[in-house]
Amino acid sequence: MLQETRKALRISTTAYDSELVSLIRAGYQDLQIAGINIFGSVDFSENDQTGEWTDNSTLEDDLTKRAIITYVRVHFGSPPDYDRIKESYDEQKVQLMHATGYTDWGDH
Repeated sequence: MLQETRKALRISTTAYDSELVSLIRAGYQDLQIAGINIFGSVDFSENDQTGEWTDNSTLEDDLTKRAIITYVRVHFGSPPDYDRIKESYDEQKVQLMHATGYTDWGDH
């Protein structure tokens, strides 16, 4: 997930990994708060000696991955097109909230 996020943001350095990991976790939690079932987890460990991050994430669903990456794009730095990206994330979240199998609301 970390490598995919770096690639999506066109970042080739690991200098921002701590911030990216934090934002990936926050995006994951934001979707959970919205009641979205996420298939897999985001899990990172930091090497105390090198400061490098190991990505142990198990996310396999492309829709939730894309939503989390969009969340990171919204909150990483000061994107000049913040409003457009934020609207895109909100739309992705609403679509997941209404998609069959992504929430437990209509499954009972």
